[in-house]
Amino acid sequence: MPFALLLLGLAVFAQGTSEFMLSGLVPDIARDLGVSVPAAGTLTSAFAAGMVVGAPLVAGLARRWPRRGALLAFLVVFLAVHVVGALTGSFAVLLATRVVGALANAGFLAVALVAAAGMVPPDAKGRATSTLLGGVTLACVAGVPAGAVLGELWGWRAAFWAVALVSLPALFAVARSVPGGAAEGEPPALRGELRSLRHPRLLVTLLLGALVNGATFCTFTYLAPLVTEVTGLGSAWVPGVLALFGAGAFLGVTAAGRFADRRPVPVLVGGGLALGAGWCALALGAGHPAVALALVFAQGALSFGVGSTLIARALYAAQGAPTLAGGFATAAFNVGAALGPWAGGAVIGAGLGYRAPVGVSAGLVALAFLVAGVAARKRERTVGPETLRA
Repeated sequence: MPFALLLLGLAVFAQGTSEFMLSGLVPDIARDLGVSVPAAGTLTSAFAAGMVVGAPLVAGLARRWPRRGALLAFLVVFLAVHVVGALTGSFAVLLATRVVGALANAGFLAVALVAAAGMVPPDAKGRATSTLLGGVTLACVAGVPAGAVLGELWGWRAAFWAVALVSLPALFAVARSVPGGAAEGEPPALRGELRSLRHPRLLVTLLLGALVNGATFCTFTYLAPLVTEVTGLGSAWVPGVLALFGAGAFLGVTAAGRFADRRPVPVLVGGGLALGAGWCALALGAGHPAVALALVFAQGALSFGVGSTLIARALYAAQGAPTLAGGFATAAFNVGAALGPWAGGAVIGAGLGYRAPVGVSAGLVALAFLVAGVAARKRERTVGPETLRA
């Protein structure tokens, strides 16, 4: 993989830490700012909602910008809003910083996905995607638990300061190593790219990605209270549990990157079935520490393995939209990241307890299989079974 691609992964690590770290800080933020735990959980939804809106919008605006300049601008804004978030005493201001930070993150990731795909041969998009998303999984392994430790020792604001500090070397790395020009040649007409994005196979892939990611975030956002209130482990266990999920995620993305280009169907079908079964098992076995810890690791691996493969398939299906594909893939997956925490907070707020979001995650994966089955049947009727198998 090109060295510049690894440096893009460093920036994604800082941004992934910010996106995911609230799963270990939600109770502390709720107490400090005087809001409920579900209300504090909406900070994750707000971040995801900002990425949903920002990814396609910013990708469209930045399609003619030099890629290095666009990436640097997004990183500067991202760093600045974390400084504001660390200083504020207002939940409303913190919520606003999450939205603005998400817009910057969305723009960065949309441009970075397209840039990463352009750095490798046409048949290696899956490996490029897994390398870039390796920064996200490393955020789960190291950044998010470290944020939880900082929150435990010095309060949640310390985690925001840490993200700002980690963003600085990423800023210098991108400035020195990412190619400065725009994409080669004139970008395709915007109308033509938007028309390509309406292809049924792409739309189904994006919907499946939203459902799988929604399942991931529905449970992950409330993993800290699940561990402390249901599993019965102390708060000191939370960073370790988050690291365990992240270690599984890193393993899942790494393994999926080897097969996403050549054998995506076994990854998606087999991994998806195991993912749904795992959420059901966690909902039932969360009260047993050994079972819960094993399943946290497994679900991290399965969630990110299946999710990264779906992102790669979306990039393949959107070859007619080379400058907008990353933005729309980012947006679709963050639809799930916005709806998942909202759904988890809703069932908790309804008094169903901290196991309930895990059950919702299982339901979302089941819905993904239903959508995939309906789409396959419809396509078979349209093109015929022999063409479908071909």
